[in-house]
Amino acid sequence: MAPATRDLFSSRLGVLAATLGSAVGLGNIWKFPSLVGQNGGASFLVVYLLASLCIGLPLMISDLSLGRAGRSNVISIFQKLAPRTGWWLIGLSAIISCLLILGFYSDVAGWVFAYILKSATGTVSSTDPAAAQASFSSLLNDGPVSLFWQWLVLLLTGAIIMRGASAGIEKVTRVLMPVLFLLLVGVCIRSLTLPGASEGLRFLFMPQWERVDASVIMMAMGLAFFKMSLGMGCMLTYGSYFKEDVNIPLMATRVMICDLLVSLLAGIAIFPAVFSFGFQPAEGPALLFLTIPAVFSSMPGGTFFATLFFILSAIAATGAILSLLEVPVAWLSERFSLPRSKAVPILLAGLVLLGLPATLSTGPALQDVKLFGLTFFDLYDALSSTILMPLSGIVTSLFVGYFWEKEQMLAALGGGMPARLVRTLCRTVTPVLITLVLLHGLNII
Repeated sequence: MAPATRDLFSSRLGVLAATLGSAVGLGNIWKFPSLVGQNGGASFLVVYLLASLCIGLPLMISDLSLGRAGRSNVISIFQKLAPRTGWWLIGLSAIISCLLILGFYSDVAGWVFAYILKSATGTVSSTDPAAAQASFSSLLNDGPVSLFWQWLVLLLTGAIIMRGASAGIEKVTRVLMPVLFLLLVGVCIRSLTLPGASEGLRFLFMPQWERVDASVIMMAMGLAFFKMSLGMGCMLTYGSYFKEDVNIPLMATRVMICDLLVSLLAGIAIFPAVFSFGFQPAEGPALLFLTIPAVFSSMPGGTFFATLFFILSAIAATGAILSLLEVPVAWLSERFSLPRSKAVPILLAGLVLLGLPATLSTGPALQDVKLFGLTFFDLYDALSSTILMPLSGIVTSLFVGYFWEKEQMLAALGGGMPARLVRTLCRTVTPVLITLVLLHGLNII
């Protein structure tokens, strides 16, 4: 049972909103739809769904179940479930991953917040690619302005985290997630009314089985792992706030489906408009900060819809950052018996220092300073996404599959066929597939 003093999510709706807020991020908007369209459309979706069932879903169920069973921070969970062993290093790896990701992801979120203002004022309202590139470059090259927006994001999310799991994370995400869906649907409707919108839908959903090769399968497997906040302790921490009556396999399945729905809605919102006005589909920052402003500038009411789009992007980024912040905050609070009013400022101060070189490395100040051939921004990304997160996923799978006592594990998952299937996957398929993702990320295969 949970200690009387431990804060818990208060409702199933709150659990879904908070967990979905962690899973949904900017990758749903700027990466996943592009990869679907460029790698086989509906055929890529089929491969991705199969990979999610073998990698993402069992590992999410495992993380949430471990969290609820341990009822603590990511390090103490393993110290409780496997005392006097080294399994707690999974939790340490998760904390380090979260800090590294926050060091650069808060910078990207800052760009999104800046573009809300830019869109609302018409600063980026131009169909000229050179003008769009100049506007984005001016933001990256202005270190003080980039730092301002990054620190604003950290302060905003830190203020929410300071209120705790139910009054902070749950309360905010219960509002933000429905708003995200409503805004996405609104932009989708506008995009689908444009002439030539059917080309964008064909780009997204037309099956192209000839494009599905080994590299596409590896890409789908990587997405199935990275898209659902796995390998960095977010689901472990959120699981520790679940009440006993939450059906974890069912909740995880709902999150996976809703996360996919957000990605597809983002694609429907973006690509019919992209093709309607003759632009080329892109991936990553180029799509979000270069193509999108130009596309919306081409349509009537474009300023309004561009502003809405960046607001919903900011919502997606906020939910992800909340889950990343909560991992080290929970550890600081519990390990050192600190109230959140002290733990959060300590963490934010550390993130300001950690994020400083990452933010400045995207502009002239530090862009020529490199370690292992990478800027600080790219180094943080590589260490967390390429190495630490896959390793954490592999070891967590092995812990659940082999070390966690069978009856305890099955009881934590609610028993029945879903629990037995998750245990079987964690003993066989899941760690093997994540190992392939790790080796592919390291360019070994």
